[in-house]
Amino acid sequence: MHAEHADFVGWSLQRLGVRESDLGDLFQEVFVVVHRRLATFDGSSPMPAWLFGICKRVVAAHRRRGYRRWETVVTNPPEESSEGIHPNPEEVALARQRSEKLAAILGELDRDKRAVLVMFEIEESSCEEISLALGVPVGTVYSRLHAARKAFQKALARDSARNARGDRG
Repeated sequence: MHAEHADFVGWSLQRLGVRESDLGDLFQEVFVVVHRRLATFDGSSPMPAWLFGICKRVVAAHRRRGYRRWETVVTNPPEESSEGIHPNPEEVALARQRSEKLAAILGELDRDKRAVLVMFEIEESSCEEISLALGVPVGTVYSRLHAARKAFQKALARDSARNARGDRG
């Protein structure tokens, strides 16, 4: 089970907005739940849909606990460029800011819409692939994608307005 579906579970957790520092713990937690619940899987839905449902519940429980790590885990420190010069710190900081802003805006979307938006726009999955992965009709995928795009645009506009006023929260 793990060997066959590990990539899908990892991608699903990322699609659901799990911070990189929490991925390992939640990945393990998902497979603990799978181990406990496998006997109850009746095959009425595809295995990926069942696994995605478990991922959604594990992530929701994780968020309810309010658990957050503030440290940044770095497995491989940035390497020097070929010229022996470190990357420009301003560019690194700007890239990190953009990444954090994207994560915050995506975090404002509900889980189902965020998952579809990330799968379609970032991972470039087709609506049919998303439908199979989530175990929902293709029409539902289109509907969620449309709603997610609108919600993303509104969240982006709110963020821009906050920045224009000089707010930081």
